[in-house]
Amino acid sequence: QVQLVESGGGSVEAGGSLRLSCVASSYKNAWMAWFRQVPGKEREGVAAIYTGSAATYYADSVKNRFTISQDNAKNTVYLQMNSLKPEDTTMYYCAARWVGGAWYGPLDSRGYDSWGQGTQVTVSS
Repeated sequence: QVQLVESGGGSVEAGGSLRLSCVASSYKNAWMAWFRQVPGKEREGVAAIYTGSAATYYADSVKNRFTISQDNAKNTVYLQMNSLKPEDTTMYYCAARWVGGAWYGPLDSRGYDSWGQGTQVTVSS
């Protein structure tokens, strides 16, 4: 597994922007993704990137508002969040598919084996 550390969460007003960062303890060609989870609900895949090709996937709820990107030199994956809405409020988690195993698609949490501790995003109306 790989160690992941998120940062960049905070509080903003609706329409504002935040950039989340996820620093990995090591780096290789792998799927990395951002998920979010509202208490009492399932973890939702927000955006994913394959670091080998930079292919990206997004949930419909964040398309054209969020952008996932990578900086291989810094072992870092970013999530740029623009036009934030109150419904985007929750904890955001970085994940990596490091070991392998069953695969359910880039936005399905079951295929990821390494997780960060999360960073809180709060959007006020």
